[in-house]
Amino acid sequence: MRRRVPVSLGDRSYEVVIGAGVRSSLASVIEGLGASRTVVVSARPREWVPDTGVETSFVPAQDGEAAKTLGTVEALCREFARFGLTRRDAVVSCGGGTTTDVVGLAAALYHRGVAVVHLPTSLLAQVDASVGGKTAVNLPTGKNLIGAYWQPSAVLCDTDYLSTLPGREMRSGLGEIARCHFIGAGDLRGLPLLEQITASVALKASVVAADERDAGLRHVLNYGHTLGHALETATGFALRHGEAVAIGTVFAGHLAGALGRIDERRVAEHREVVEHYGLPTAVPTGIEVADLVRSMRQDKKALAGLAFTLDGPDGAELVRDVPEEIVVRVLDRMPRQPLAELTSG
Repeated sequence: MRRRVPVSLGDRSYEVVIGAGVRSSLASVIEGLGASRTVVVSARPREWVPDTGVETSFVPAQDGEAAKTLGTVEALCREFARFGLTRRDAVVSCGGGTTTDVVGLAAALYHRGVAVVHLPTSLLAQVDASVGGKTAVNLPTGKNLIGAYWQPSAVLCDTDYLSTLPGREMRSGLGEIARCHFIGAGDLRGLPLLEQITASVALKASVVAADERDAGLRHVLNYGHTLGHALETATGFALRHGEAVAIGTVFAGHLAGALGRIDERRVAEHREVVEHYGLPTAVPTGIEVADLVRSMRQDKKALAGLAFTLDGPDGAELVRDVPEEIVVRVLDRMPRQPLAELTSG
């Protein structure tokens, strides 16, 4: 069973294909692009990538935040040049969210843009990172501070890849699905995983089609991410992205409640949804609130002061200039738990 979700962006439109075995269509996708050669950048074994149908160079990659650097992007571009890749050729990524981000940025920069096809192998990458054209790498001061918008030519979300994931990696992906509950996807709890992935991708596709470059609506996709990114940085990325976003989602509920945007029942719903997916809801002990606030000020949405995507009477929306004293008070009241407990399993 396959699902197809269009991302409608005029002449940059593409499809996200979801289902078991969909990676087998890679050669036909490459043929449709008219490419005569490809570079496959893979954080997974070579046999996980199907034949591209054209002359191909295979470049091993490494998933994980440590690889999300400009140095990695430069190294990939050097490989593209060594192989003689032209603007009419294509790049293929195979791996998790780090790989789709780094390879997407390298494709955006090399020759000012070559086609890229994503084969996301983690749940997090399938429901979020591979779709929408945001590509970025990190700086020591924060996540995703250097990047570009570069839409893929196709995304093949093969659910067979997910059978290889450790339990914790699956839960990390569920963090992105959980936050979709509060930004328009409806209640996805209890649905088969294929339908949860499809609903999450369809929601993101509709938002990206309406606001490709974060002018307004697309900010809703960052629900839970402002604190989430700060927690990732503060823990040296010991917290997985989806785990941190889950905690950030619970925090977003509490902050919206403190600002009078939602009632206590809706605040509690944030925790209930996150707990349903088996995700953490507490801030790790040993992290200073002041450090988190400082990191959140570096967030790309924060033009001045602190900004968060928050639930409200009209649904989720970006709220700017949130008073720091309220943010600090809400963080101080968040439950605390040792990092080792939050990341166990």
